[in-house]
Amino acid sequence: MKFTLSHTDSKSNARVGVIQTDHGDIQTPIFMPVGTIGSVKAINQEQLKNEINAQIILGNTYHLYLRPGKEVLNEAGGLHRFINWDRPILTDSGGYQVYSLAEKRKLTEEGAKFQSHIDGSRHLFTPENIMDIQRVIGADIIMAFDECPPYPSTFEYARKSMGLTHRWLDRCVDRFRNTEPLYGYQQELFPILQGSTFADLRKESAEYIAQKDCFGNAIGGLSVGEPHDVMYELTDLVCSILPKEKPRYLMGVGTPENILECIALGVDMFDCVMPTRNGRNGTIFTKNGMINIKNKKWEKDFSPLDDEHLPNYSKAYIRHLFMAGEMLGPQLASLQNLSFYLWLVNQAREHIIHNTFASWKNEMVQKLKQKR
Repeated sequence: MKFTLSHTDSKSNARVGVIQTDHGDIQTPIFMPVGTIGSVKAINQEQLKNEINAQIILGNTYHLYLRPGKEVLNEAGGLHRFINWDRPILTDSGGYQVYSLAEKRKLTEEGAKFQSHIDGSRHLFTPENIMDIQRVIGADIIMAFDECPPYPSTFEYARKSMGLTHRWLDRCVDRFRNTEPLYGYQQELFPILQGSTFADLRKESAEYIAQKDCFGNAIGGLSVGEPHDVMYELTDLVCSILPKEKPRYLMGVGTPENILECIALGVDMFDCVMPTRNGRNGTIFTKNGMINIKNKKWEKDFSPLDDEHLPNYSKAYIRHLFMAGEMLGPQLASLQNLSFYLWLVNQAREHIIHNTFASWKNEMVQKLKQKR
């Protein structure tokens, strides 16, 4: 696996690169659709490839471990074969999901004990078995096991949590480097930077994970409720520390304007459930701002929802589908939103290459904030 930078914007820290994997190239900056359980909600794999042109998708270790389970995935030959997807996959380690189970889990130095949200069964995640599970899943890029501290956190809690994440990382790196991929292609490990909203902790964590000399680095624990200005400030800080020659992944971010602002700060990779989740609820992203398609104002608007991505479906028709409870409505809205997100990062890439990113970004952010 290889990461190559080709362009940097002269008026920001935005950059263009390519991650070469055994399942194909990933052009950065990139947005990665979230396929938590091996499925991007409401979108099939042919649409992901042919209509959205997703270069990489996500799976989640916690959910895939619970079902279909390691045995099924191993017998299938890994997640790629199980879901019939021949492009790259990234798996999150499950740390965030364990964090979200606050009342059903217990953290110790050993790992995280938790109860399944499905049947209440008890399980233990350790840094070692998280590496083993992700070997079985077979993603091209796998994540270290971490604790995501809640927002807000006290400094003392955030400091202790970061220390635990760093000690777990040491064990993840050891396990990863002492095991081999199972399916004949390369896998790489990303550590996860933590530290809540405390700049000195973020700096310490960035320096710590950079020393591990892994293929890339991830920024975790943001977009969990903190103000956007705080997210930007901390992202700027850690991007100034993380190695320039390695890809940077900002986890769980975010809105279209969040993505553009963080591309400007030097982030290469993004993921978020927002395109599909908002789409299922009738919020649609376009280059001229957000649309609540359920509003009555669209009842007799027969113009295309988006002349770039869904030119054959009018706003009135898609509104009708939502009001009638027809599943095609959320499907089309999700398709539109993912297409838009991928279009947005592709446009960012083109503007960085032509050194026009900064002015384009400022203009686009203002459009994206509009609600119609």
